[in-house]
Amino acid sequence: MLLREIKNIFHKELDVLFPKEEVDAFFYRCVEHYLKLERFVLAVQPELTLSKEEEQPLFEALSQLKQERPLQYILGEAHFMDLELKVNENVLIPRPETEELVQWILDDLDAERSRSVISSPLNDLLSSTQNPSPFTILDIGTGSGCIAIALAKHLPQAKVFALDVSEAALEVARENAQKNKVEITFLHQDILELELGLELEFDIIVSNPPYVRELEKEKIKNNVKEFEPDTALFVPNEDPLVFYRAIAGFSKVNLKKNGGLYLEINQYLGAETKALLKAHNFSEIELRKDLFGNDRMLKATVPLRPAYRR
Repeated sequence: MLLREIKNIFHKELDVLFPKEEVDAFFYRCVEHYLKLERFVLAVQPELTLSKEEEQPLFEALSQLKQERPLQYILGEAHFMDLELKVNENVLIPRPETEELVQWILDDLDAERSRSVISSPLNDLLSSTQNPSPFTILDIGTGSGCIAIALAKHLPQAKVFALDVSEAALEVARENAQKNKVEITFLHQDILELELGLELEFDIIVSNPPYVRELEKEKIKNNVKEFEPDTALFVPNEDPLVFYRAIAGFSKVNLKKNGGLYLEINQYLGAETKALLKAHNFSEIELRKDLFGNDRMLKATVPLRPAYRR
């Protein structure tokens, strides 16, 4: 069958479920993944014909897409910043908004470096392989490991830890760390049971915890709520900030002096999440919008300590 005919079949079957541009993206991503062909090939070879063996994975992917299974799970991989990550139904699919959270941390560290005329503690920590007290980062609720691995890639001298309640998710994260050649210490723990700490201290704690209220389920697309792990997405209507309360309590004990907390949040609960951090005596709290204009990220400094000067 001609490759362009298969493209037409994708549109015939999927245009009722997805925007045409998204169906195009599905088709070309499958062609790239299964046939190792770039998008322009169809334009320059409109009569390109596939064998039955070459057709088969495309039609199998189409069958799953008709069931609204996420393409990333079908292909078993997702892109995050400059990383390629394994994903399956045990972990959330990384989002562009989370890339922004990671970039915020990196930008803050770069800004501190550029401001430093002389050597600063941060520069020493990030540049010395012999420092007995390395710059440390903890990612709470790591899932696929996307946040921790991206930070470890960009900050090779930092010591990165990643925590998750799901051992199945940690298996995926470990594979991703190995695949991307970074060293991360993984911790199988439940943050809801760790308010008293880990007997470790961190310069940065970052988290993208569950934050979607049950009442918001009807707004969530089927390809998310039917396939991605509920425990990584949803929280009770009556206590939607349960994870942020635990993270705040944990961070008060486990952030170093001048340490910083970075959070991805529910866009509808920005004011409430900010108020929670204020109630825990965090300072210099900054609420930031994502690329879609939604309240999506918070940064705060460790409570009752000097302002964060990374």
